[in-house]
Amino acid sequence: MAAFPLAAASRPSRGAPTGYPGCGRVRRDGAAAAQSSRFRFRRREKLNVNPRLDSLQPYPFEKLRALLKDSAPTAALPHISFGIGEPKHATPKVVTDAVVASLDTLANYPATAGSPALREAIARWATRRYGLPALDPATDVLPVSGSREALFALAQAVVDGARPDAVVLCPNPFYQIYEGAALLAGAQPYFANSDPARNFACDYSTVPRDVWSRTQLLYVCSPGNPTGAVLTLDDWRELFALADEHGFVIASDECYSEIYFDEARPPLGSLEAAHRLGRGFERLVMLSSLSKRSNVPGMRSGFVAGDAQLLKRFLLYRTYHGAALSPVYQAASIAAWGDETHVRDNRARYASKFSVVTPMLAEVLDVKLPDAAFYLWANVARTGLSDTEFARRLYADYNVTVLPGSYLARDAHGANPGRDFVRLALVANESECIEGARRIVDFCRSLAA
Repeated sequence: MAAFPLAAASRPSRGAPTGYPGCGRVRRDGAAAAQSSRFRFRRREKLNVNPRLDSLQPYPFEKLRALLKDSAPTAALPHISFGIGEPKHATPKVVTDAVVASLDTLANYPATAGSPALREAIARWATRRYGLPALDPATDVLPVSGSREALFALAQAVVDGARPDAVVLCPNPFYQIYEGAALLAGAQPYFANSDPARNFACDYSTVPRDVWSRTQLLYVCSPGNPTGAVLTLDDWRELFALADEHGFVIASDECYSEIYFDEARPPLGSLEAAHRLGRGFERLVMLSSLSKRSNVPGMRSGFVAGDAQLLKRFLLYRTYHGAALSPVYQAASIAAWGDETHVRDNRARYASKFSVVTPMLAEVLDVKLPDAAFYLWANVARTGLSDTEFARRLYADYNVTVLPGSYLARDAHGANPGRDFVRLALVANESECIEGARRIVDFCRSLAA
């Protein structure tokens, strides 16, 4: 929106009545004063909005901004951010060319279900990537406006908030969309804490049976954010058995599935696990995205695949929700899902960064190479600082941003499993990541001096 000078903005428009604040000369009579008073009173009235909004917690990055707001890092060191998991690698040319070539489609309304060509491209990719029987593009796949939108919307479509004590079960630490989706759907989140002894997998055996009986939706994230942990086939066998017994839906967030370090060992996916265990996709959907795989977070392009009956109901919800992917980005998504060269190149860049940065940081922090994804989950307890104080002082002294792990978790069952950890997103170029790691090493050694 264009900015206007204050004087021009305060002039009345043609035909506008006078006697209101900001609309020219104000009449000095009692009627005008009373009218102005009523106007001010209406502005002070409380809005009627969904009271569930009050249950939402600040986003982790809001907490981080508040933590760092009074810090003034030295200008001699340029800022390096490991805080936000936003890919910084260049968008591949195969995608940008497809965007330019399809600009004339902006004159068309997009279908909520996506184009047949896009559904076919996604089905081919998922079938090839996970070794599945051919997916039906018409029923087994649904394009969405990024996995974040779909993760939130899925809970609104699945959860029956009228049922007493409805539960949405989440990993802890976790992607905060899961919690917000649960609360706004009328359910209560229940957190299953990750266990460092289980490679940060959640210990679902600790979840009480009465909680499982009330669970309507289970969010899992594999590879995990923030830990990078990948669920094993035995983990999936346990979750499928629980879903069969209690009838809840599993939503598997797999947006980091294409960032891993051994080309011969891609992370196991949920649909792949179901197929290998000889079962169908009943009550199971997986969600994926091009944001990390193809460095296009601004396209907001992803998909949901799995249980055809569930996807049919989810499509009905999204038809009213109004979240259809732009025709331009549908065309670009077809190009991206059909090309693996840029994905392998992307993985190689991450693998190179992690191979250098991880051993550097392991000298001063408890950290190791994750199973997958582009985060390092580092324990800072040996420094003697809490995760929040570590983040605050690192920023103030060395102008490096990391995200406190406690901001990504909740106090549950007597513990916060993110406490004493920080998350580092190695999304910048390699030289910047190495420089940031060097500063962290210097900072930790200064604490020990």
